Amino acid sequence: MKCMKYGVVGFSGRMGKEIINVFTDAGHELVLKSDALGTERGGRPDVILDFSSSAALPVTIALCEGYAAPLIAGTTALGDADLTALKTLSEKVAVVQSFNFATGVTLLRMIMRDYAPLLESWDLEIEETHHNKKKDAPSGTAILLRDATGRKNAPTHSMRIGGVPGDHSLRFGNEGEILTFAHRALSRGVFAIGALSAAAFAVEAKPGFYTFEDVLNKGRKV
Repeated sequence: MKCMKYGVVGFSGRMGKEIINVFTDAGHELVLKSDALGTERGGRPDVILDFSSSAALPVTIALCEGYAAPLIAGTTALGDADLTALKTLSEKVAVVQSFNFATGVTLLRMIMRDYAPLLESWDLEIEETHHNKKKDAPSGTAILLRDATGRKNAPTHSMRIGGVPGDHSLRFGNEGEILTFAHRALSRGVFAIGALSAAAFAVEAKPGFYTFEDVLNKGRKV
């Protein structure tokens, strides 16, 4: 992979630091840093990443438009207006948006989409656990997984405890058996690794609105 020049919105936050660590280890160059205190510019980014908060989105979009740079958007708790703004941006540059950039979560979502219909007569409950600093509940990932089952009213339980990066489970049950699908993130680094794959995809992609599933499916006949 050739060296990418990249920018990070929310660089001083926990995910921002994880992204910088992973990208630096991979030989890429940080040329733009932005957070609530301002923006430091040291070059023209090939791609911009934002895993911060919805409040930063206007700044992020302005930076992407100003540099004609694709965006990797991993912020959770985005509303309809935020997603509309990202889709408008995607008419100019590639935007890869996901509430979770872990490969396993995306594969789990694909599994649910394909197989949950076979379990439509079973009960379903969803549980997610995250660190005690996470503000939104249920998590964006839990909502993605729930939507993938086609059962948007399925009971969804949230716990905020300690430093858990992210645990998600879906439990289906009937009178005689329980079937559980689960994913556990062992560190925040897994999301930064996924963001790196998404960035490599985005710098080569045409303008458009993409998901992490599109990144995983690149070069694969589906």
